[in-house]
Amino acid sequence: MNIFRFCGDMSHLFSIIVLLLKIYATKSCSGISLKTQELYVVVFLARYLNLFTAFISLYNTVMKVVFIGSSMAIVYCMRRHPAVKRSYDRDLDTFKYQFLVLASFVLALVLHEKFTFLEIFWAFSIYLEAVAILPQLVLLQRSGNVDNLTGQYVFFLGAYRALYILNWIYRYYTEPRFNGWISCISGLIQTALYADFFYYYFISWKNNSKLQLPA
Repeated sequence: MNIFRFCGDMSHLFSIIVLLLKIYATKSCSGISLKTQELYVVVFLARYLNLFTAFISLYNTVMKVVFIGSSMAIVYCMRRHPAVKRSYDRDLDTFKYQFLVLASFVLALVLHEKFTFLEIFWAFSIYLEAVAILPQLVLLQRSGNVDNLTGQYVFFLGAYRALYILNWIYRYYTEPRFNGWISCISGLIQTALYADFFYYYFISWKNNSKLQLPA
């Protein structure tokens, strides 16, 4: 644990809180990609298969439970809540995310640290998380206008991975046997996907105007 990882975790947690706030306060999921949320459920379930078999710390266990539980709660609301599901932008959320799942799993079978069940699914979760935001970014580009809470959600989600890059750099120089090449490369790709959004988010903040993305 270091300050960069902690801040990254808090940014990730805050993004989830913002999204839950949007859904429960406004009874709307407009501008949110159900496909991205379903991908995050797969990511967390695959990554935390060791939840009941490996105890690292109370903090680690609590964060695992929070990420799994919150991601499943979001998907449930978007699919089942009578008011929320009516606001879902089904016509805009058409990204073929099955290809992301398949490509990530095949890549995990080829590129991994150890050829074991848990390590394969851990690598799969890392690869899938790197591209899970794509359906969300595509939906926002198609809609053009981005409401404040959705913009905040995506920003803090992107900031989480950017802070983790600083965490990996810190660990590289402070831990003699640090080996996180899968996480590092995937994290760089994931952060790069946010570059366009970050640019327009900064312009919006600088001009104190509504966030708009080019169609």
